[in-house]
Amino acid sequence: MLLRKSQNIKWVFALGVLLLISTAFLNLILGSVDIPGMEVLKVLSGQRASKSTWHYIILDFRLPKTITAILVGGALALSGLLMQSLFRNPLAGPFVLGISSGANVMVALAIMVSSVLPFIHMDPTNPLALSIAAILGALGVMFVILGVSLKIKDNNALLIVGIMIGSISSAVISVLQYFSEAAEVKMFLFWNFGSLAGLSWTQLGILAVICIPAMVASFLLLKPLNVWLMGDGYARSLGVHAGRLKIKLILLAGILAGIVTGLVGPIAFVGIAVPHLVRLATGTVNHKILIPAVVLTGALFMLVCDTISQVPSAALVLPINAITSAFGAPVVIWIIISKGNVRGGIFK
Repeated sequence: MLLRKSQNIKWVFALGVLLLISTAFLNLILGSVDIPGMEVLKVLSGQRASKSTWHYIILDFRLPKTITAILVGGALALSGLLMQSLFRNPLAGPFVLGISSGANVMVALAIMVSSVLPFIHMDPTNPLALSIAAILGALGVMFVILGVSLKIKDNNALLIVGIMIGSISSAVISVLQYFSEAAEVKMFLFWNFGSLAGLSWTQLGILAVICIPAMVASFLLLKPLNVWLMGDGYARSLGVHAGRLKIKLILLAGILAGIVTGLVGPIAFVGIAVPHLVRLATGTVNHKILIPAVVLTGALFMLVCDTISQVPSAALVLPINAITSAFGAPVVIWIIISKGNVRGGIFK
């Protein structure tokens, strides 16, 4: 029976990988300029496309965007899973708990601080500076939320704290915008829309160098995470150091959410919707299955959203946040309605 279940899981993962490859290929074909699939294959195999413009579009625009979508989707979904496991709360996520808001504030400071404090000079066009600022902001809020969670055991109250952190962040950003120059405000607003396009190969390299090791590191926490869901006392009896595990989870979740937010802007609902859908589909809370499944599903989800946002054969690209919110928000509403409350939720 166990062997049969293991084989079924392998087939599901194989199907998921096949869907990911197919969607990625479709993502390279569709756009404002129609490019035949054979031309895409020629470019990917190292040959020249029939038209130089097609070659440029595929290599310098669509391929980086496709890889970005895969990394961003996987990173945000994994970040959400780690946060939900840490707080044992199905509604925990970078967007809901204010993690993205913390990253937003630090990026806003990086972009607009020169206008507010003229003696501080920063380059707002430096992607590495924005990424570091976003990571620091995300980690800062994560530690605040963790501190509050030690005092407040009610998950509903914890979510309200996250919303309040988001409100405070919005207030700080509004003050910065009021005192900043129009060009800086415009730069921040454009970043705040969220976009998978526009990353150079250098910026994509930064994203990969930070995201991939963080994803790999999460696999080292498989057993502690499974034990952690059983409760603090049970975890301690099996030798799991709760304090160290919490810090590791905060660092990994904050780094993943921060680097993504810094480079592509805030993208809502991926971190909260994907882990929950994967749990429902797999029927398990075993992180040995959940972590790879969540990364794979998050990448596929983001690719699908990006493909939808491109509006084939039209010079029109919908905001990626609008697409992820359209799919993710109903999932959150469904979680709340189906569970009745979020106090323990699916982890009971």
